[in-house]
Amino acid sequence: MIINHNIAALNTLNHLNAATNAQSKAMQKLSSGLRINSAADDAAGLAISEKMRSQIRGLNQATSNAQDASSLAQTAEGALNETTDILQRMRELATQAANDTNTTDDREQIQKEMNQLTSEINRIGNTTEFNTQKLLDGSKTTHSATSAQVASGDISSLFSTNLNTLNKITVNGQEVTLSKTKALNGTSSAFTASDLATALQNDIDAVYNGTDNNGVRFTVKASSDGKGITITNNATGSDSTVTISGTDASKLGLANASATGTDASKGLKFQIGANENQSITLEINDMRSVALGISSKTGGTGFTSSQTVTDGTNNTAEEYALDVSSADNASKAITTIDNAIKKVSTERANLGAFENRLDHTVNNLTTSSENLTSAESRIRDVDMAKEMSEQTKQSILAQAAQAMLAQANQQPQQVLQLLR
Repeated sequence: MIINHNIAALNTLNHLNAATNAQSKAMQKLSSGLRINSAADDAAGLAISEKMRSQIRGLNQATSNAQDASSLAQTAEGALNETTDILQRMRELATQAANDTNTTDDREQIQKEMNQLTSEINRIGNTTEFNTQKLLDGSKTTHSATSAQVASGDISSLFSTNLNTLNKITVNGQEVTLSKTKALNGTSSAFTASDLATALQNDIDAVYNGTDNNGVRFTVKASSDGKGITITNNATGSDSTVTISGTDASKLGLANASATGTDASKGLKFQIGANENQSITLEINDMRSVALGISSKTGGTGFTSSQTVTDGTNNTAEEYALDVSSADNASKAITTIDNAIKKVSTERANLGAFENRLDHTVNNLTTSSENLTSAESRIRDVDMAKEMSEQTKQSILAQAAQAMLAQANQQPQQVLQLLR
């Protein structure tokens, strides 16, 4: 018999500590509902479940993104629905004006409504927005193009120059009068690259308005550093080149360039996946009257002799409307409006198809999130029934160990019997 080391008590104490620790872990799992509460519980399982958790949260956000994208498409399509109704009314008016039962005065009244309806189409195109982003003004279309760029990349030396001596430049073989550009008088008031781009845009639009010259349009933009400008052909394919020539082009620092590419700032990109490069792009064409061919920036055959159409946001007439002042012109206007209806219907069909695609996208994302959540649950969540059994077992073992520890502590007292 020994008294310095109570081996039985030490052994019982170890078992008591083990049972107490196991009971504490079981209670932690039962209270949190998780099998893994720290990396020590299951290091590999924690790493795997955290990766799954990031995917689940990404999928849930992607689902929200897809639903927002669908709302955007619905907004654009809803606006175009009204544009279609307006075009149908305009066709009805053109058909009415083509009938010679109408007098000149009658056609004048019809022309007034045509002008207002065309302005309303412009208003819809210029003001339809989703989260402050304009949708129908052509800013959400990407075009592959060739740009004519500032040769030196820096035109800041022009900002204090008198441009009154400018006359014309040649763009893709067509002369462009620089009336707006030459009005920038740097001697009395300095201008910026953005001012120059805006003025040059107006001058080029007077020639390339989307209707004349094969319907080609150009975009003039100031560079991000504010020191240069680029001219981009909005068309695609073999006609997307830009050639600049003329003495005044040299004065503006413009020269031919062969750089090609895509304007990445246009088009709407939607993140519909949990990972990088899981996105889709929506492009919405210009749905204003000039782009639809029912008005013109420069007038001409089939259009009114004076500007009668506004951009819809003010009362300044800056476009020429379809002319229905004669039976022949009204009859031709019917075909023009038919083509406009076709363009709008095509755009609406594209938006509708995109919405349907997003519906399937949302369903797929929801299903993926559900299945991945189930997999993560199997790794991370605790089996409550099993853990309750474990907690009960460890509780009984702890109580039994406490009782045995009390017995073990009594054993050294038996030595006193030998001293009697």
